[in-house]
Amino acid sequence: MPFLRVDAYEGRSKEQVKELLDGIHRAILSAFGVPLRDRYQVYQEHSESNFIVQDTGLGIDRTKNVVFIGIASRQRTEQQKTTLYTKLVEELKACGIEQNDIVVSIVENSDADWSFGNGRASSSRANSSCVLLSCRSCRPNVSKEDQDHAVTMPGLGR
Repeated sequence: MPFLRVDAYEGRSKEQVKELLDGIHRAILSAFGVPLRDRYQVYQEHSESNFIVQDTGLGIDRTKNVVFIGIASRQRTEQQKTTLYTKLVEELKACGIEQNDIVVSIVENSDADWSFGNGRASSSRANSSCVLLSCRSCRPNVSKEDQDHAVTMPGLGR
């Protein structure tokens, strides 16, 4: 259930934005193993005066293609995060975004921090100790299609 906020300089076409968001989602699917329809993304464009992304003294050159990806998610392992960073570089290269223009920040929270509706916390719907998000016994509302996809998605290692 990661929630992604993607910030970028203005100027991308609708098709470019779709390609960017689809690429980010493929990276999330691969690295975090979430169900296909577990997709919550907000894309926001900014003028140069309202968006500043510098290199923090690391010697990283940025261009106008830079994207800042903020992710709120349940706790992930260091390996999952590292895999995500690598997958983002792979996926976004096809969008014309180089590795020096991908900035990611992950903020972790728990199931109780989420409500997807009906006035209930996410943890009240499912067994929050289950790490397999597509597990139908722990998450009975996961569709068969999403469960099958999560199990068969290349690169998930399941």
